[in-house]
Amino acid sequence: MTDDEVKHDLIPRWRRALLAALDTDDCVIDPDRYGRALLERWSEPQRRYHTTDHLKAVLDHIDVLEAHAADPELVRLAAWFHDAVYRPDRSENEERSAALAERALAEAGLTQAQVEEVARLVRLTVTHDPADGDTNGEALCDADLAILAAPPEAYAAYTRAVREEYGFVPDEAFRAGRAAVLRQLLDLPRLFRTPHGKAAWEAPARENLGTELALLTP
Repeated sequence: MTDDEVKHDLIPRWRRALLAALDTDDCVIDPDRYGRALLERWSEPQRRYHTTDHLKAVLDHIDVLEAHAADPELVRLAAWFHDAVYRPDRSENEERSAALAERALAEAGLTQAQVEEVARLVRLTVTHDPADGDTNGEALCDADLAILAAPPEAYAAYTRAVREEYGFVPDEAFRAGRAAVLRQLLDLPRLFRTPHGKAAWEAPARENLGTELALLTP
């Protein structure tokens, strides 16, 4: 799909998620303006991996995992916001994204509890380490990490896009930093928490991570 086609596909998905969270088929506000503003952020020029394609992929994975989540529409809203603020040279992206969600969703009419849950989920993507029984967090984190289990060609494209986002980092420093991230992931007892994630994504993700690490550390 072209970028315009992806955006055209995403706006109705934003609208459905927001209206479902509001528990209404009608809204006094224009729900699409929030979605359009978010898509502008997801289309910023510094992005190579964290683009509208990534957003669409995460939403598609949430569709697969929604039965696991207690509040799937809040998980979808968190996906929309989880990388809404993204600068690869900064470390506070998730916090700023969560703050954006708090402002926008309160204005849109969600309850305080709903807003707090979406913001919590966005902040959880810093560590991707939900507590046992946090079904919303497990669904979002698994959906966000599902790229790790992609077929080899798609995984290679992902790693190239990540390198492009960090083009300002010298090669040696990037390889060392990326290798450290890969080792941390491989040292985790489990990458995925949902039943589907563990069954379908754990093994191929570990194979991809191991292959990339070997290529980075000859």
